[in-house]
Amino acid sequence: MNSRYIAEDIKKRLYAESMGRCMNPACQKKLFSENGDIIEKAHIDPYCETADNTFENLVLLCPNCHTNFDKNHAFTPEEVLGWKKTRGEEVERIFSKKFSSFEELKKAVVPLLEENKAIYENYYLHENKSLWNKFEIKMLQNNRKLQLLFSSNLSLIQSNQNKSYSNLEYIRVFIAHVEEFQATRSDAEKTREILFPVEINSIFGIAPVVDSIIPSVESLELLIEILIEQNEFERIVMGVEHPYICIYENGKATSVFLDDTPRLRQMYYDYKCFRSPKVRLDSLNFALRYIRSRSVSYKFLTKANLREIIIQKQKMIFVYEYCLSQAFLTQLSPEENSVIVNLHNWNGESCISHQAYSLAEDMNVRLLTMNEFYRYINEIKK
Repeated sequence: MNSRYIAEDIKKRLYAESMGRCMNPACQKKLFSENGDIIEKAHIDPYCETADNTFENLVLLCPNCHTNFDKNHAFTPEEVLGWKKTRGEEVERIFSKKFSSFEELKKAVVPLLEENKAIYENYYLHENKSLWNKFEIKMLQNNRKLQLLFSSNLSLIQSNQNKSYSNLEYIRVFIAHVEEFQATRSDAEKTREILFPVEINSIFGIAPVVDSIIPSVESLELLIEILIEQNEFERIVMGVEHPYICIYENGKATSVFLDDTPRLRQMYYDYKCFRSPKVRLDSLNFALRYIRSRSVSYKFLTKANLREIIIQKQKMIFVYEYCLSQAFLTQLSPEENSVIVNLHNWNGESCISHQAYSLAEDMNVRLLTMNEFYRYINEIKK
């Protein structure tokens, strides 16, 4: 095997190690530009003496430093070997910074993720092999930075013992993906076992994913309340297939879809909004979609109260009880002429007790099962 053959996985490790600059600390010239690259792979101990093409015996240099090392003997092999250690320490120092908030971490992470996303979509998905092979090197460098940033700030990421509900699990998968991406691909092998988890882009607000809606209406209401206090909330749109909230982020209006679960889960974690569900958000949205489908208008009682709406000048309150009891209705203490809808329909007509119906008559309020709710809305439409 001639000295020019260097295994693909070793090349990728070298590219990641260099961070795109000459490894000479006194030079650090950019090795990549729009016009191409000036990468030169130098052997620390001469190949003609060692036949050593390992990662440990190779270093990326600019042409000038390579000439000064190989031909002018301006640096000793020990000095050049030390450059690898110096670069590693430099990268660790810069990208292992611990942040005090997720927003600070987000500012450092988003530009790297956005650049990776653009490279992947523009070159890999468009099957532009030559440009993909070139810019894949940049992704390796960005991945290394992201790996360090994430590893130093795991406490800022939402976690749950159930991996299916944990953003931290996606971060751990990404770190494993990076290690495989840069270390296990040979010249012949182009497949990967651990794919990039798209939920990472969701967590950092780059691209939404479609997942199940987090069930707690109470969590969402508390989030809206906090966003209102911080002048970051514009409105909420429900009763549609993909409900969302409009917020102001860094002075710009943006939409956060309620089924973009990783992102919303991270927001709940940041603002300490997680609450046990009393009313299920997906059930509430289903009821509001039915109202919209009948072209009946409604509005929320307040921006941060999603369980109470005004419809035909009448208050409608949504609850979620396996059996709406007399005790629950007493505690709810609704205003006269209110309409109370039990979204929990698994118990059929038995989802409202006889005692609750009797108390409702005395209170002058109306109780509806979901079937009765459908009829009520259709009567309004007529």
